Formats: sequence, structure tokens, C-alpha cells
Amino acid sequence: MAYNFPPVNKVFDDLDKFRDYCRFEGKPFDEKALYNKDNWVWQAYQKYQNYLRAKSRNDGKDFVQRPRKQYNDNNRRN
Repeated sequence: MAYNFPPVNKVFDDLDKFRDYCRFEGKPFDEKALYNKDNWVWQAYQKYQNYLRAKSRNDGKDFVQRPRKQYNDNNRRN
């Protein structure tokens, strides 16, 4: 029976992506950091992945701040 277990492929794909991130960003690469939420390199990688997800969601547009509402101070009591 030739059944390939899909999560194994995902682990190796994630490991390759994590290794490339560490290589290009100059972070120390350690296989033990993969999926370790307490490791600072893994946290930085997750933030980078979230940034890429948000960037693609906005079609690469810059984030624009909404204009602030101007309040009238004439009605304030002294």
C-alpha cells in the first residue's frame, strides 16, 4: 500500500521555508525552533508570515491611517 502521509510533507515544506527565512534575514537556524512558540526566531518568522499575509490581502497597498475626527472644544466647561 503506497500511501504518503501528507503532514510529513508539510513539516518538510515548513522546515525549508523557515530555513530560507533564517538564511535571508540572518537569524540563527535551528531545527528545534520549528513550531516552538517560545523560541524568538520562530516568533519573528510567524510575524513575518503574518505580514506577508496582510500584504497580499491588501494587494500590496500601503496601510493608510484613517483621518482623525476633529472635536469642537467650544462646548467644554471650565
